[in-house]
Amino acid sequence: MKAFVLRSFGSPDALELTDLDTPVPGDTEVLVRVRATSVQPYDWHHMRGEPRVARLMGGGVGLRRPSIPVLGADIAGEVEAVGKDVTEFRPGDEVFAMSMRGGFAEYATVQESKLAAKPESLSFEEAAAIPMAAITALMAVRDQGQVQPGQQVLVNGASGGVGTFAVQLAKAFGAEVTGVCGPRNTGLVRSIGADHVIDYTKEDFTRQKRRYDVVLDIAGNHPGRAYRRVLARKGTCVVVGGRASRWLEPAGHAFATIAMGAFVSQRMRLTEVGSCKESKQNLITLSELAEEGKVIPVIDRSFPFEQIPAAVRYQEEGHSRGKVVVTI
Repeated sequence: MKAFVLRSFGSPDALELTDLDTPVPGDTEVLVRVRATSVQPYDWHHMRGEPRVARLMGGGVGLRRPSIPVLGADIAGEVEAVGKDVTEFRPGDEVFAMSMRGGFAEYATVQESKLAAKPESLSFEEAAAIPMAAITALMAVRDQGQVQPGQQVLVNGASGGVGTFAVQLAKAFGAEVTGVCGPRNTGLVRSIGADHVIDYTKEDFTRQKRRYDVVLDIAGNHPGRAYRRVLARKGTCVVVGGRASRWLEPAGHAFATIAMGAFVSQRMRLTEVGSCKESKQNLITLSELAEEGKVIPVIDRSFPFEQIPAAVRYQEEGHSRGKVVVTI
């Protein structure tokens, strides 16, 4: 099979298109013929081995060489074969998963416990746009933010991959949603359900008088104390992401904001999708919402398989609206 392999840390040019043996599924695994995948910060953080502090963390990007040779956290495709203990899926089934690896290849093995049926109303490209970004948004909105009907929710970074899902999920949970984005994306954010849209080039939302029950910090462009100014007295700030740097960020921003929670009345929480143990059930929830038309993937651009390095480079620039996907 064809796959893009990462043998050393570096730029997108470090992704090498090569031939690998098609993997054989284990007893509880499913072999998926990958039809589409997506590109996200998770991929290029592992590609570059940054922030460097992540190399020292257990289960991280790897110390001297990449821990994941074939990147691609999201998978949508067709079941090719199943292990002897697999009972839920059979060859030909259309599926999707947050596999955390393996999507930059023609075939990938996925544990049955992480695999879900693809939403029938969505294409493979649309389904591949969902897993990591939408699960991250779901955890932030439902689990850490505990968003309730009638609450005021602000999404800072509303036009990106996670942000577009967060806006839609907060609306689906009955909140009044304010989205913060750049000037070229205000129409998009409004079109996916935001009740109010703030252009950050014209207004600093951390200086306004309005208060929010939940602030979802995806952009990471303000310190935690700034978010406190716009939070209700018992409000919640959920750190989802932040600006990247070579050595520490976005980890430093996240840890500093969370540490503040020990000294203030507001709740400071962190969403870490890598710790998610319920990815299958979360995918089922998201699939149901997609079938109901409440969560629709926003796709900025689609690349062919041979141009995965270009897709990673484009996503790494940080200006994509919604998701960047790849067809295989």
